[in-house]
Amino acid sequence: MKKQNLYEIAYVVLDFGGVIAEEGFKDGLYAIAKQAGLPPEDFFGLAARLIYDCGYVKGKFAEHDYWALLREKTGIQGTDEALRREILERFILRSWVLDAVRKLRKSGLTVAVLSDQTQWLDELDAQHRFFREFDVVFNSYHLGMTKKDPAIFDFVASHFSAEPSKFLFVDDNPGNVQMAISRGFNAFVFTDKKGFINSLGEFGLTLD
Repeated sequence: MKKQNLYEIAYVVLDFGGVIAEEGFKDGLYAIAKQAGLPPEDFFGLAARLIYDCGYVKGKFAEHDYWALLREKTGIQGTDEALRREILERFILRSWVLDAVRKLRKSGLTVAVLSDQTQWLDELDAQHRFFREFDVVFNSYHLGMTKKDPAIFDFVASHFSAEPSKFLFVDDNPGNVQMAISRGFNAFVFTDKKGFINSLGEFGLTLD
């Protein structure tokens, strides 16, 4: 028996890296750190902070300058192309998530992407053509704001002219999930396939 959509969810919004695809940014930075003989967790933490602090993830800083800054701070070697390749090749799309997206859309729901990303997301789409699976793709690089800013959730709701309570947001970052909830969204933290399907069910959404 199909569960009733008690929350009246009309929009499902998914993070990219860590939900729709493997977490290529983190995995790639860990690989770069190991090659350089640096502590992966510390290196990742610094690189992640820099991509926000310098403004690259908001489209306000060039990729070349980001890598130059990271080299200056950590001493890593490698060309921009070699470093970015370590990251991009690890954003492996999860086919089962795309299957779930198709089923959700077929049931009448609107499904969107909300990602703190750079132009890399556009490049990945040019290679894999996954944007077409979604109704809208919101990329921080083009929006000029990230999920660290609560206004981004207000923007998404406004884009659809819908109340926040109509949305279900899914992210692997608990901080982003809490930010969404603070703006009135329904939300849960992505862990794995079983957890994803079970959590959808808790909000009355099934993939039957």
